[in-house]
Amino acid sequence: MIYVIDHNDSFTHNVVHQFSLFDEVECDNFNEINKTKLQKAKVLVFSPGPGNPKDYPTTSKIYKKFKGKKKIIGICLGFQQILFCEGAKIIEQKKIYHGFQSDVKVVNNKSLFKKGKIFQVGRYHSLKLKEPFKINNFDITMRCLKSKVAMSFENNKEKIYGFQFHPESFLTINGNLLIKKILSA
Repeated sequence: MIYVIDHNDSFTHNVVHQFSLFDEVECDNFNEINKTKLQKAKVLVFSPGPGNPKDYPTTSKIYKKFKGKKKIIGICLGFQQILFCEGAKIIEQKKIYHGFQSDVKVVNNKSLFKKGKIFQVGRYHSLKLKEPFKINNFDITMRCLKSKVAMSFENNKEKIYGFQFHPESFLTINGNLLIKKILSA
């Protein structure tokens, strides 16, 4: 079972729909976490959402408790949330990307995806990872071709993954393929 933690985002139900193509999905608001579902889940998904990762201390606690024990996937705010919990700084970008399609390139040969592969993805974010960024077992695996901003990370050792972009967006070509590959890792 996949447990989606909703950060009050209009995209969350699209995320639930996408993940339901691969397994049973349960979804609850970050302020109404069901401990039974949390324990039962094999995969935790931190949804997109408004604001800054520091606004979601409950999600930070969940991440710290289940890191290395369950597969964890972060999307947009969820991507930022995981990195924030690892001590990274999340900062405002000069340009806001809402409903914007970008080309991202796989830049790391440790990635589940082939190095050099380019994906078209949908972006909806005003924050980004401040770099340089170096945390054990976490590798930046995709970057925007134009801005070079980090667009995904993988921690294959502890099964933690994140996308700054929205794989469930209609602007993301092959989003289901991206999720399927992560879920089967």
